[in-house]
Amino acid sequence: MVQFPIMQIPKTLQQAVQYFSSYENCKEFMVAIRWPDGNVRCPQCGSEKVAYLERARRWKCYQKHGSPKFTLKTGTIFEDSPLGLDKWLPCVWLLTNCKNGISSWEIHRALGVTQKTAWFMLHRVRLAMQSGSLGKLGGEVEVDETFIGGKARFMHKDRKERRRSGKGKAPGPEGKAIVAAVLQRGGKVRAQVVGKRKKKELHALVRENVEAGSALYSDDLRSYDGLEADYAHQVIDHAEAYVRGNVHTNGLENFWSLLKRGLHGTYVSVEPFHLFRYIDEQAFRYNERQDEQGDSGRFVSVMSQIVGRRLTWNRLTGKQPDHRPTLLN
Repeated sequence: MVQFPIMQIPKTLQQAVQYFSSYENCKEFMVAIRWPDGNVRCPQCGSEKVAYLERARRWKCYQKHGSPKFTLKTGTIFEDSPLGLDKWLPCVWLLTNCKNGISSWEIHRALGVTQKTAWFMLHRVRLAMQSGSLGKLGGEVEVDETFIGGKARFMHKDRKERRRSGKGKAPGPEGKAIVAAVLQRGGKVRAQVVGKRKKKELHALVRENVEAGSALYSDDLRSYDGLEADYAHQVIDHAEAYVRGNVHTNGLENFWSLLKRGLHGTYVSVEPFHLFRYIDEQAFRYNERQDEQGDSGRFVSVMSQIVGRRLTWNRLTGKQPDHRPTLLN
């Protein structure tokens, strides 16, 4: 984690709003995040031969290339945004630390931006919350899957008719999306949208994320058959019991409840096209739930991942292909 003087790390939302209302505080914080050694470098060429232009609030690189001037936001999820860091940083704090997420309407009211802008801001922060799969999970690992989507009786009449006619169906029962996950007990969860609950998809998820020889626990879905060749695989039949000694998937059931509470309670309606972004958001909060620094620690963890990530409006709205396409277009 990036190290800051103790008194300069906000501990609460109130402190964060007050602290980041000052541009100088934002500058000090962002420089520490982006250049921990204190040497500001050009994001394009990496040169340290730069000068700070006080009145313009930007740096100028003296190497010869097409973009010599850059700001604190250049090369981050904030790039090209006309909003100041005094709005961006509280937005990051809120999404990182609200257990059930925070809606774009709440951000719109709290920060004084339009709802459309708030929606775009939240998705850019979710990009920073994505974490790469470094190494595999081991020890005792649970695997499970769930369905995401509204019930047919609550759908608009036109949408219900499309379902009945067989048009516009998603892969799951009654047109629902499928999310599968693996969870290391006492550790981290990895979740993703999958196209089908078939052996090919679920075996690939397990083999990609779980070390061979690990203790693996699942329900009695037949798609998990065959994993015993590489794992100490044990099955719990939920028609008979939910726990049999150490054999259960209750850890993932807990994660599913948190995920669905956010999707149905906070966000209400999530398009399948964007579902993976909301999964990444909840997985980050779940994985960082025991951060020793609490809210400020989770905030710094997200901020340490803002560099080199960019989400444009065209990519977000599907006008340009995404680097991580959904299976549910």
